[in-house]
Amino acid sequence: MATFSDRPQLAAGQVVTVFRSRLRGAATEEYGPRAAEILALAQTMPGLVDVKAFTADDGERVTLVTFADAESQRAWREHPEHRLAQRAGRDRFYAEYSIQVCECTRVSAFEAPEAHAQMAATSPSADSSGGSGKLRA
Repeated sequence: MATFSDRPQLAAGQVVTVFRSRLRGAATEEYGPRAAEILALAQTMPGLVDVKAFTADDGERVTLVTFADAESQRAWREHPEHRLAQRAGRDRFYAEYSIQVCECTRVSAFEAPEAHAQMAATSPSADSSGGSGKLRA
């Protein structure tokens, strides 16, 4: 089970890009390897905090990309290789997509007591005071 110590450090002021898309039917075979290349490139970008991707039962894909600040997000958006991938996405891969770029104004999180206890048992730096759960804000 993942614990907060395993998760990215989310904070106010970070920039979250929400990329929602649907692939064209014929694009799936070529898309996977190209997406993996672009993810590897994104992971080298200064200021990248986290990337998560999900696919809904209806085929919609949602990728959440968190950057430390607007400048880091802008650098990724304008990276030459990413620009080429964006063009390929429009030309070959995506039937549709939308992008929302959001600035995080507040972060709060909750961790159930059993998750906190497990974290304390496996992490020497964790607070092991127990309690009724841990709310982080």
